[in-house]
Amino acid sequence: MLNVTGELSGDSWGIFTFLCAALCNLPALPALNCSEELGAGQSIQQTYDLTRYLEHQLRTLAGTYLNYLGPPFNEPDFNPPRLVRAEPRVPSATVDLDLWRGLTDNARLAANYRAYSRLLCYLRVLDGQVGTAELRHRLAHFCASLQGLVLSIGGVMSSLGYPLPAGPAAPPAGPPGAPAAPNDFLKKMDDFWLLKELQTWLWRSAKDFNRLKKKVPPAVVTLRLEARGF
Repeated sequence: MLNVTGELSGDSWGIFTFLCAALCNLPALPALNCSEELGAGQSIQQTYDLTRYLEHQLRTLAGTYLNYLGPPFNEPDFNPPRLVRAEPRVPSATVDLDLWRGLTDNARLAANYRAYSRLLCYLRVLDGQVGTAELRHRLAHFCASLQGLVLSIGGVMSSLGYPLPAGPAAPPAGPPGAPAAPNDFLKKMDDFWLLKELQTWLWRSAKDFNRLKKKVPPAVVTLRLEARGF
């Protein structure tokens, strides 16, 4: 405390010295760390939101692209059977729902990661083939969003401790070994089914991530002070 002469008393000087020493040592203290549960929850929520956004984007893109293909592909009741080939050109989302739900979270995430990587490959091929600037712009924008989804799924897998599927995150620009459609109509059929399969994948992925975010416990921020001497 200050005495009547305005000087620091012995006790006050000791407190003042302690505070100065503490302030000088603050830079040596590391920042507080948050538990990794927060990152996992945020990653799952962001991936779910991106999946729903892509569903919305695809509705607009599909309408524009089917009009570009022309009749009968842009007719509302057009629903042809899918052609059976020795090697499917696009990954099929057709699978028994009970079987799909019976998979582990890791297996479902890995299947989504691989499927969207391959679907992205085919969409980039389409982007180089369409003849209108508006459609190329829409495809490029959708491809950028889909690339973000692939990276986001990879982030979810990492945050949950799952390894990424073997191979690169994005496949080559052109699918090696995939046979070309023998005529223009079958090529358009391939494009039609690409959009249909993508629609189904996004619909199911949204349900997957909605269930997954409910399974992960609510994020609890656990603060840890890691410093030498404590």
